[in-house]
Amino acid sequence: MPSRSRKCLAFTVTAVILQILIIPVFVIVFLRARTPKVRFGSLTVEALPLSSNASTQPSLSMRLNTQVTIKNKNFGGFKFSESAISIVYRGNVVGSGVIPGSGVGARSTKKLNVTVDVESNKDPFLSRDLNSGRVTVSSHARLEGRVRLLMIVKKKKTGSMNCTMDVDTRTRAVTNLNCM
Repeated sequence: MPSRSRKCLAFTVTAVILQILIIPVFVIVFLRARTPKVRFGSLTVEALPLSSNASTQPSLSMRLNTQVTIKNKNFGGFKFSESAISIVYRGNVVGSGVIPGSGVGARSTKKLNVTVDVESNKDPFLSRDLNSGRVTVSSHARLEGRVRLLMIVKKKKTGSMNCTMDVDTRTRAVTNLNCM
């Protein structure tokens, strides 16, 4: 009998030691919340009516159809609230759009279509630079939400996007799109 209780005690101690080693590894690997990545998937210029009048400055009203991709590498879903995307030219906001609140599943990517309206009359330099045929703008978006890991832990995370791009006003094309 004494050898039987020693075996039982040895198995119990071994099981406890294994659990002590496995649980921290599980927590480190699976319950670490990562920041979701927000990027432009595609970007097209829909409307580019350039009006030039001898008595006024040239003006531009442009609509950008964008596909914003949100990549979630977590082992739990990411839910975020409605957010804004801004187009900035020389430090001034010249256009904006709305990213609707939604959710991204665990270890997946969600694509959202967003329309951004840009008005050149919001910045006097933009009207002047339209004559060159190429305008360099930047875009900013910030998604605030919560990551729910394995239906247990909720952590706040913020995904952000900062991109620069060149808009060719003659061909209605977007080139040199760089996102960070």
